[in-house]
Amino acid sequence: MATRINKYLADHGYCSRREADALIIAGSVFINGKRAELGDKAEETDRVRIVGQAKRVAPKKIYLMMNKPIGAKVTTDWRLKEKSVMELVPKKDRLFPIGRLDVNTAGLLLFTNDGDLALKLTHPRYANDHEYEVVLDKAVSDAHLQRLAEGVDVNGEKTPPAIIRRQSQRGFTLIQNEGDNKRIRRMCDAFGYTVQKLTRVRVGTVRLGLLQLGKTRELTDDEIKALKRD
Repeated sequence: MATRINKYLADHGYCSRREADALIIAGSVFINGKRAELGDKAEETDRVRIVGQAKRVAPKKIYLMMNKPIGAKVTTDWRLKEKSVMELVPKKDRLFPIGRLDVNTAGLLLFTNDGDLALKLTHPRYANDHEYEVVLDKAVSDAHLQRLAEGVDVNGEKTPPAIIRRQSQRGFTLIQNEGDNKRIRRMCDAFGYTVQKLTRVRVGTVRLGLLQLGKTRELTDDEIKALKRD
């Protein structure tokens, strides 16, 4: 399959995409002996050469999941006083969290150094289910669960439909196509409930499972393939 030349160079360890664009503009990149232009594509069978540029070793793609504890802030900024989730991640090169969980929400958080996968899982044009377990401060009525599933007016906008399944008098699971956990709190607040516990248990096809709080593990090959699948 043909790939845009800047992505081809990045995937094969020559340089970053931004560096590739600069090299292409400078006329230093050749595909089958022809000077490449921005937007050109290359296949694995093509001869790609950069004048005066040695091939680098492409960093290994890493994919981790974490059971994020309450109190850990999803940020890569080490200068902040709050505890960062990065303090709980094994020292891996250039890892970053995919998406967000607010400081008072626990559960599944993914990490990678694969920018393409991060884009796929966070861009609005891709529909990736996020499943949460919700526990309220008091018993919730069936009527209110139905209203939450249909959509609620929050800050002048109606929330999109969600799939809701009751788990107990005060608890239920909620599945939505976006990872906005703060919106779940606002939805419940609209009916006079306070969220006491909120845990994300699934992103797309990947489930939190029995991973202990504050721990990480690498994703399996099957989990990675499922996330990358269109």
